[in-house]
Amino acid sequence: MTIIDSHCHPQFSQYDQDREEVIKRALDTNVHMICVGTDLEMSQKAVELSEKYDSIWASAGLHPTEVSEVQEPTRAAYEKFIKHNKVVAVGEVGLDYYRIKDKILQNKQKEMFIEFLDLAMSNKKPLIIHCREAYDDLLKIIGNSKISGVIHSFTSDFKTAEKFLAKGFFIGFNGIITFTDQYNEAVINTPLTRTLIETDAPYLTPEPYRGKRNEPSYVIEVAKKIAELKNIPVEEVTEQTTKNTLKLFGLND
Repeated sequence: MTIIDSHCHPQFSQYDQDREEVIKRALDTNVHMICVGTDLEMSQKAVELSEKYDSIWASAGLHPTEVSEVQEPTRAAYEKFIKHNKVVAVGEVGLDYYRIKDKILQNKQKEMFIEFLDLAMSNKKPLIIHCREAYDDLLKIIGNSKISGVIHSFTSDFKTAEKFLAKGFFIGFNGIITFTDQYNEAVINTPLTRTLIETDAPYLTPEPYRGKRNEPSYVIEVAKKIAELKNIPVEEVTEQTTKNTLKLFGLND
């Protein structure tokens, strides 16, 4: 049974010494992956990895914490990636008020997110959204847009999750849920048919691997925790979340 890590960064420098071995470990356990871009360079590298492996797809976007007061790369620079046949989403993009406190930069984040939202809609690609402590502003910007996507690394309550579910979004859970019970309610109440599993590797390593660098093969631990909280077989979680990922990103796995 194939499992898909819907959000990871195997192109990052943390894997420069053993990237092929990390990817092989994942593929040997039938874990395929979405390699997520965070700026122009990392989007380029994500595309290059997707070209090398049939079981890796890419996304292209600008992480909100990468936004600065200087002029960001133009929309055209990302558009060439978005049109690539292995690029299945725009992201990760969004808002982050946890790390970025400056109001000018927060406004810049909003401007950039609006630009990427339009880019996704015009190219009929789903969004991979990063959001920390900015859910209300994010919901306002999305408004009634007919856009699909996933709220990656969800860290709020189910009341907030419901608002995104009502707009047709999926909710992404990762290793965070294995070492805190803060989001149990959101995990339990989010329908399995609207849930994605992810690692966000190399970050947010799940139990029992805490303290080590994260990698895509560990995504099974997220599935196990969801199964435990929902009191269902882990196979049900992996089967449904794989179907969800294939559907959202239009993959032929």
